[in-house]
Amino acid sequence: MNLGLAGKWALVCGASRGLGRGCAEALVREGVNVVVNARGAEGLQQAAAELQALGAASDNGTAPRVLAAAADITTAEGRAAVFALAGGPGTDFDIVVTNAGGPPPGDFRDWDREAWLRALDANMLTPIELMRATVDGMAARGFGRVVNITSSAVKAPIDILGLSNGARSGLTGFVAGLARSPLAARGVTVNNLLPGKFDTDRLATTFRAAAAQTGRSEEDVRAAQQAQVPARRFGTPAEFGAICAFLCSVHAGYITGQNLLADGGAYPGAF
Repeated sequence: MNLGLAGKWALVCGASRGLGRGCAEALVREGVNVVVNARGAEGLQQAAAELQALGAASDNGTAPRVLAAAADITTAEGRAAVFALAGGPGTDFDIVVTNAGGPPPGDFRDWDREAWLRALDANMLTPIELMRATVDGMAARGFGRVVNITSSAVKAPIDILGLSNGARSGLTGFVAGLARSPLAARGVTVNNLLPGKFDTDRLATTFRAAAAQTGRSEEDVRAAQQAQVPARRFGTPAEFGAICAFLCSVHAGYITGQNLLADGGAYPGAF
């Protein structure tokens, strides 16, 4: 299927590895010019080089451009650096994929006000700021896609991920209103993509936390959690990226304001 995205510009956050990297790869394969963002300059530059090579090898006519913007996107200075990147589109992105590493697991009794503010900055306020900077331009051009990578914990909260549960749920409520604003009639969709257990560094972190809490080995925790997934495996960044790319495509223009859960069937509810 031709997703109709060749030549467009995308910003993908947290793109040096994991789910963000999977999304960037899928978009590059479709001929999308991508600005990849992450904090670590070295890892990001390596990812950008590999993505550029992937784009050159793809059969999309002209190879897409891949630009690296090493910056802390959760700060005003970091966002300004991304938008001022030489050779980039400024704020005229056609696609924005927001993605910030989840806050640390733990017991809510140990979290002070500053811990909550950091979680809100990264997982609620930063995506809102990125949308504020880009969606009006998308509407003026008649096409735009925002995909916020959140978490399956929005639908089924996880006890040790209280910071994430709270901050991401706040973003979900905001998106529910924004997606149904006049933006929808001007070709701009805003959706949340909710990953369940994908084989990433983030998942390994939760295994370590659960092992420390229960006294079991990380291997036992991993095996037990994998057995709870009806698919009997964890997802891969590549298949997550493919879902993201479809949501960004011209074929997904009638999908907006949705929370798309990708969890191998783990969520037990009907709605």
